[in-house]
Amino acid sequence: MGHYVTIATCNLNQWALDFEGNRDRIIQSIIDAKKQGAQLRVGPELEVCGYGCLDHFSENDVYDHSWEVYGEILKHPDTQGIVLDIGIPIIHKSIKYNCRVISYNGEILLIRPKIYLANDGNYREMRYFTPWNRKYYHELYQLPKLIQEITGQSRVVIGDCVIETLETKLGPETCEELFTPESPHITMALDGVEIFTNSSGSHHELRKLDTRLQLITEATKKCGGVYLYANQKGCDGDRLYYDGCACIVVNGEMVAQGSQFSLSDVEVVSATIDLDDVRSYRNQKSAAIQTVNKTQTYHSIETKIELSPSSLVFDPLVKPTKPIPIKYHLPQEEIALGPACWLWDYLRRSKCAGFFLPLSGGIDSCATAVIVHSMCRLVVASIKDGNEQVLKDVQMLTHESDFIPKTPQEVAARLFYTSFMGTVNSSIDTRSRAKELSEKVGSYHIDMNMDTLVTAVVNVFEVATGKKPIFKIFGGSVTENLALQNIQARLRMVLSYLFAQLLPWTRNKQGGLLVLGSANVDECLRGYLTKYDCSSADINPIGGISKTDLKAFIAWAKTSFDIPNLEEFLTATPTAELEPITENYVQSDEIDMGMTYDELSRFGRLRKVDKCGPLGMFIKLYHEWSQAPYNYSAEVIAEKVKRFWFFYAINRHKMTTMTPAYHAEQYSPDDNRFDLRPFLINPRFPFASKKIDQIVEKINAREKEIKESNISVD
Repeated sequence: MGHYVTIATCNLNQWALDFEGNRDRIIQSIIDAKKQGAQLRVGPELEVCGYGCLDHFSENDVYDHSWEVYGEILKHPDTQGIVLDIGIPIIHKSIKYNCRVISYNGEILLIRPKIYLANDGNYREMRYFTPWNRKYYHELYQLPKLIQEITGQSRVVIGDCVIETLETKLGPETCEELFTPESPHITMALDGVEIFTNSSGSHHELRKLDTRLQLITEATKKCGGVYLYANQKGCDGDRLYYDGCACIVVNGEMVAQGSQFSLSDVEVVSATIDLDDVRSYRNQKSAAIQTVNKTQTYHSIETKIELSPSSLVFDPLVKPTKPIPIKYHLPQEEIALGPACWLWDYLRRSKCAGFFLPLSGGIDSCATAVIVHSMCRLVVASIKDGNEQVLKDVQMLTHESDFIPKTPQEVAARLFYTSFMGTVNSSIDTRSRAKELSEKVGSYHIDMNMDTLVTAVVNVFEVATGKKPIFKIFGGSVTENLALQNIQARLRMVLSYLFAQLLPWTRNKQGGLLVLGSANVDECLRGYLTKYDCSSADINPIGGISKTDLKAFIAWAKTSFDIPNLEEFLTATPTAELEPITENYVQSDEIDMGMTYDELSRFGRLRKVDKCGPLGMFIKLYHEWSQAPYNYSAEVIAEKVKRFWFFYAINRHKMTTMTPAYHAEQYSPDDNRFDLRPFLINPRFPFASKKIDQIVEKINAREKEIKESNISVD
C-alpha cells in the first residue's frame, strides 16, 4: 500500500530589501503549490528579505522588517493548510543567524539556523551571520511580540532539529551544507529522515549547473530519500544571476525540474512521491547497519500533520511522478540566456528608458548587442506565453500602455540604442558590420565620426605645452602612441554618457539610458583596456565571459538567431582600431598583448581557480606546454608567465574601477566582490622570477644531458 505525498519547491525572483514584492511572490508561490495539490512548499534562502542584502544585514531594520513581512505571510488566508519552509534572517541572543522557519496553519514548528556558511568567492556570509555549529543542539527562541499575537506562541524551538509528521520525517538543509564534506542529509538519513528540503541562493556560472545537480542527485542516490531544492532566480541587485533549477529528486532520480533561465518571477514545480519507494530503496544491509550503529539522534518536533491523507491511498487519479532526464543548457545557450535575464531585471527595476551601447564592429560589442537581442526575444516569448508581469514591465518602460510587441526588433526599437563612434583610424569594414548588426537586431543606431573632438583635445594639449604628440608609426614614442590611443577611448566614454542622457529626449521619450560596457574577462585580467574608456559603463553583461566562449556564442547565435553577418565578426582580426591603419600595419589585440586569448584563459584559471603564483604557474604550464601541440621551450614558457604577471600587476589598479559585470566565470578578476587582491604589486615578482630562472637552467641542463646520452648510444 503506497504512502503518496505531493510536495512542491520553487524558483523566486526575489530582490534585496524589496520586502513587499518578496512577500507577494512568496504568497503567490504558496497559492500555486496548493493548486498543484502540494502538502509541503519549500522556498529559496533568505527569500523574505532577499539573499543579496550584503552589508544591509548589519542593520537591525532588516530583521524587524523580515519578521513583519513573515507575519503577514503567516496569517494570510491562502497560506493555510500546507507546511511552509521559508528563509528569513533572525537575531537570537543578540547574534544574527541565516535561518529557515517551518510552519503549519499559522503555527511555527521550528527555526532552523544554517550550520555551514558560504564564505568564499562571491559569498561573505560569515561577515553577516554566525554559524549554528552545535550539531543536534536546540534551545528555545523568544518570538517577537507581533508574531506572538499571530501564532499564540511565546517561544519555539530553534536549532538543528527535524520535523515528524504522522507518516514521515522532514529535515532541512541550507545551500552550502549540500556542498560540504559533512552534509547534514547524511546523518539525517541515518536517523530516519525521508524528505530533505534545501533553500538555496546559488548563482550562475558557465558549466556549473552539472556540479550542483550531481551533488543533489548523489545526496539521495547514496542514502535514499526525497530531496527538494529551491533556489532564487534572477538579478538580486548585484553582479550575480541566480539561476533557479528548483528540483525534486527521489532516490537519485530527477522527477521535477524548474527552468534555469526565464523572465517568470514565480515558478513552482511539484511531484507526487511514494514514501514506500524510499523505504524499499533504503532496505539495504550496509545502510541498515550504519543506521542502528548511529548513537546520536536529532531532536524531533512531533506534529499531527498528515502529509499523506488516507483518502489518497486508493485514489486512481493519484500516482507517483515518473523520473525525467536532467536538462542542461549548452554554454552558448547559457551566455544567451543568463546575461539577458540579468539585463532585463536590471532595466525594469532601475526603470530607465533602455540601453546604450557603443557598437564598435568588434566581437565584444557584437556579443553584447546579441545578448540584448536575446533579452528582447525572451520578452516577446514571455508575453506570447501569457506572462502579464513582463507585459506590464515593457509597457512601463516604453510608456506605451497599449504596446504589445510581436517581434524582438519592436522591443529593441524602443529600448536599445547603439552608436558607431568612428575616427580616421576606423575601417570601413567595422563601420559597416556595426550598421548591419544594428539593423538586424532593430536598435536605434547613430553612425558618427568623432575626429573633431579628438583633434580639439590634442590641440588643447599642444597649446598648453607647445608639444604635439604623434603616433609611433609616424616616429612618435611609445608614451605618445599610448596617450593618443587612450584619449580616443576615453572620449568615447564621455560621448556614451552624453548620448545616453539625451538620445531619448531627441525622440520625445522620457528618462535616460543605461550605458553598457563590453570588455571581456580576459581583457580585464590582462588589463588590456583604457581606464575610464568605453569599457567604463553602468553594467557589463560580458565582463565575466572569456573571448573563447564569446566566439563560440556568436557562432551559435549566427544560426540560432538567424543573423548571418555574425560570421564577419568571427573572421575579423580582433583590433582596438586606435592606431592609424597603413599599407603595412593594422593593429592587432593579440600582438599588442603578447599572448593569445586562449593563453590568457589558461593563465586566469591557474591564477584564480588553482591558486597558483608565478612559480606554481610556470611548473604547471611547463608540463602542459612543453608537450604537443605547443612544444614550447622552458625559456618561452617562462617568458610568457613573467609577461602575464607583469601586465596583470601593473594593470591591477584598473580592476578597482571596473564596471559591475555579470559574473559568469570562476577566474573573474573583479576587485570589488570576487577577487580581493592588492592593486600595487611589484610587477617583476623578483623572488619568484629567480626561482623560475633556476628551474629553467636545470631543465636545460637535464635536456642537454639526455641529448648527449642519446648521441653516445647511437
